[in-house]
Amino acid sequence: MTLRRLWLIAVLGSLACGTLLATRIGDIRADPRHFDGRVVTVKGEVRRPANLLLLRTYVVADGTGEITVVTERAVPRGGERVRVQGLVKQAFAVGNTEMLVLVEKR
Repeated sequence: MTLRRLWLIAVLGSLACGTLLATRIGDIRADPRHFDGRVVTVKGEVRRPANLLLLRTYVVADGTGEITVVTERAVPRGGERVRVQGLVKQAFAVGNTEMLVLVEKR
């Protein structure tokens, strides 16, 4: 197999896993059961950064919606543009109220 074919297979595999192209946050929010437990990449603007003892979170907004990111890294500044890869988790759902989080991959 040629190097070019291997590269193409790697790129297509990344696309299939949602790790190369960003997933619209609105799509995740519209069908949380479909995305729960899947690794996705989102990109957008940081809002509401918080560093509370052991819990570090921030919200990423992409124009289609917002999702809270839980991270072990330093929290980015508000207004910063980021690209985040992580695992979608449905933190809780009670009636019509639900919270989705993206647990950032290291």
